[in-house]
Amino acid sequence: MLTVNAIAAPSATEPLVRTTIERRDLGPRDVLIEITYAGICHSDIHTVRGDWGKVPYPLTVGHEIVGHVTEVGTEVTLHAVGDRVGVGCMVDSCRECENCLAGHQQYCERGNTQTYAAVDRDGTVTQGGYSTHIVVVEDFVLRVPESIPHEAAAPLLCAGITTYSPLAHWKAGPGKKVAVVGLGGLGHMGVKIAAAMGAEVTVLSQTLSKKEEGLAFGAKHYYATGDPATFETLKNSFDLVINTVSAPIDMGAYLNLLRLDGTFVSVGAPPEPLPIQVFTLFGNRRSFAGSSIGSIAETQEMLDFCAERGIAPQVEVIGADEVNDAYERVLKSDVRFRFVIDIASLR
Repeated sequence: MLTVNAIAAPSATEPLVRTTIERRDLGPRDVLIEITYAGICHSDIHTVRGDWGKVPYPLTVGHEIVGHVTEVGTEVTLHAVGDRVGVGCMVDSCRECENCLAGHQQYCERGNTQTYAAVDRDGTVTQGGYSTHIVVVEDFVLRVPESIPHEAAAPLLCAGITTYSPLAHWKAGPGKKVAVVGLGGLGHMGVKIAAAMGAEVTVLSQTLSKKEEGLAFGAKHYYATGDPATFETLKNSFDLVINTVSAPIDMGAYLNLLRLDGTFVSVGAPPEPLPIQVFTLFGNRRSFAGSSIGSIAETQEMLDFCAERGIAPQVEVIGADEVNDAYERVLKSDVRFRFVIDIASLR
């Protein structure tokens, strides 16, 4: 077992602290990654604070991971020592169910193995990327193109794929009108990717405080949802609405923004249920859907897409001792637009 430096949550109410965790010995198809950067996702905060259920404390979170391969198992063929790689929200799946066999590991019928707070195949609890090293089976390790700035690559492994997947599935592109709700870590990536796909993009944010940035990311229009007139002005306007916020919203108002056969997709996950009046769906044959990250193949497709088009998240790099402050700032929406931990500060 390899003992490595890490940052962990002792409980739901205590600050995160420096600690050490153990990584399993390499199996024949495992890859050892020395982590260079790890993004801070709102999901990390929800998890460590117990918003989504019971947590196996102490827990190291982080599922936006980029680094270099330092060692490989005897049967590894997909990666080599020195490769620039990434790890996202899952590190394994059953590989036997219908969804896995179809290449949709994120929808594994037995539940994919999450990068943290899950039971790994060796019976241990998975620990995430706020650490100096991680061991992952080769099939769940991604190739990170060199053209993507190293410190900006990590958030693509969650924020990037979480928005890319529904945009690709619902065919955002030329002739399609797409609205992105929220301009945070996920939202700003949704705007960049949808615009690169050729869609006409509108940002729906609480205020106009980020309008200049939203337009710079590729949006054509920007509206404040704090203004009730916005929902009347934009009624029946969009083919696709991507909701990235993790807070309750007025579902009726947002569903009414959809034109005929339009779809509202939630990728943000508020702890509270989202109430829906079914009659709102009847109008314009609207659909309400959810989307969870992406498959391994789709995540690689997203990384290559971003590399080819020069797309990268806007990040604020912080040291290991700034994580607790960063969490509070995320909750206050005081980040432009994703915190990334420089793991060198943890060594």
